[in-house]
Amino acid sequence: MIGYEEDQDNRRRPDNYPIHTEKVFADRKIFFLDLKENDRGRFVKITEDVRGRRDTIMLPTEVLDEFIVALQQIAEANDDE
Repeated sequence: MIGYEEDQDNRRRPDNYPIHTEKVFADRKIFFLDLKENDRGRFVKITEDVRGRRDTIMLPTEVLDEFIVALQQIAEANDDE
């Protein structure tokens, strides 16, 4: 494929190409969760799309486990109510 350098041990993607993508639908919003990679390493790009307006945060994968634990704690606190 054009734009890809591949060998058996290392696959490189252009910066704008996600490694993996998930979507979460909530009312009129769509959340895109993209695992990406650049020269500094891997990160999760989280984008909220509301009627074409987008807001994005970047989350380094080094803190992904902490982020997930924090979200689980919020979910548990929400369940307690």
